[in-house]
Amino acid sequence: MKLGVLFSGGKDSSYALYKARNEVKVLITLDSKNKDSFMFHTPIDKVQELSKKINLPLIKVKTEGRKEEELEDLKKAIKKAINEYQIEGVVTGAVASTYQASRIQKICDELEIYCFNPLWLKNQEELLREIVELKFKIKIVKVAADGLDESWIGKVIDKKNLEKLIVLSKKYRFSISGEGGEIETEILDGPIFR
Repeated sequence: MKLGVLFSGGKDSSYALYKARNEVKVLITLDSKNKDSFMFHTPIDKVQELSKKINLPLIKVKTEGRKEEELEDLKKAIKKAINEYQIEGVVTGAVASTYQASRIQKICDELEIYCFNPLWLKNQEELLREIVELKFKIKIVKVAADGLDESWIGKVIDKKNLEKLIVLSKKYRFSISGEGGEIETEILDGPIFR
């Protein structure tokens, strides 16, 4: 089955791509002007460079990032992937956000294609441990949670930093995977690079 991956260059979309890698024909990215988008990861300034390292074409569509309206831009991007790459399904990096997953599923239903969420409801601590074990090199690029200060920006999530993040997430009660925007990440290296 030909698939497109909703790709931000962050850890979850990169790991979802890894899980579906043999079937993926195109990366799909939404470039939101809204830094606090409800749907899309920001910043995404490295996706063009990453698509070259991954050796997959990229469809990148701009959006103003207005709540709910940005879904029409996502639908346009997926339609473009259907037309240009004949994809039959979309892969997401959704872990726990029903808000995101339900809206993407609705778009896929309307376009009559499959929606795959390989990380859905996975234990978030286990998820990060798997990513580290598979030798993904992931950098934190944004923080927005009590317990995480500016000193975390630029840090790589390795075994040592992961343990520190786990302790802080339990103490301050934030999502360790950053599913609520607590952290944003960027892939630097990993098994998806060709």
